[in-house]
Amino acid sequence: MTDGVGRAPRLPNRLWRGCARGALLAFALVAAGLSPDVAVAEITGAAYRAPTTAYGHGVVPGGEYQGIEFTLDGTRKIGNAVLGGVYEDTSPRLIDVTGDGKPEVITVVSYFDKGSALRIWGERAAPDHPMGSEMVVLAETAPIGKRHRWLAVIGAADLDGDGHIEIAYIDRPHLAKTLRIWRLDQTARGGRLIEVASKTGLTNHRIGQEFITGGIRECGAGPEIITVDAGWQNVMATRFEAGQIKSRRLGPFSGRGAVHAALSCQG
Repeated sequence: MTDGVGRAPRLPNRLWRGCARGALLAFALVAAGLSPDVAVAEITGAAYRAPTTAYGHGVVPGGEYQGIEFTLDGTRKIGNAVLGGVYEDTSPRLIDVTGDGKPEVITVVSYFDKGSALRIWGERAAPDHPMGSEMVVLAETAPIGKRHRWLAVIGAADLDGDGHIEIAYIDRPHLAKTLRIWRLDQTARGGRLIEVASKTGLTNHRIGQEFITGGIRECGAGPEIITVDAGWQNVMATRFEAGQIKSRRLGPFSGRGAVHAALSCQG
């Protein structure tokens, strides 16, 4: 993959214009004589940019994009365009997956010939870069393997209490309906995502929804993954403990409100 681990490829001109103002402000800081370290800051925002119909999947209305824009320290903008695919998602998610107290960005890319993969972005110090840092791909799962096969992110948390962050998504929420849990291995050169557990019979998205049904809750007894069952009959709570996935029924699925109640610890 030509835009894998390494520097973020430059956006096409039509996508880059929106990034210019923030970039100029960051360059102004350097020109003013401030240390490049000033620009090595927390990721404060991320948004998909430039909607496209090039992929033509359409399971998330308006949910396919040519690029993504990151905001650092509230001002500096960095853009990236997917090569050989699109971003296919409801929105990027800013979550600390490395345990350093600063957020990374969880995204979903869909390749034209191989379908979706989970991609994690982070900021890395780069002394030779004019801004002192750059956005890089920390790790990415293998694509599902077929065009128009998608994954729907649930979220990330220390699900089993071992001090490491796990990332959860539903693999093919309209077909396979399989929960997969991953962990970022930072000991490997460049980082890699390792699958630690999976379970069938759960889902979190219907074709045509602009949102994800579910998430991760913390109600005082450890994180729980909230989804529905494969038949959209029940709201389900799932725990990851001692390497095992265990699910239980919370109540009937009567609509989006039932899931919101579960996420709010009301069920």
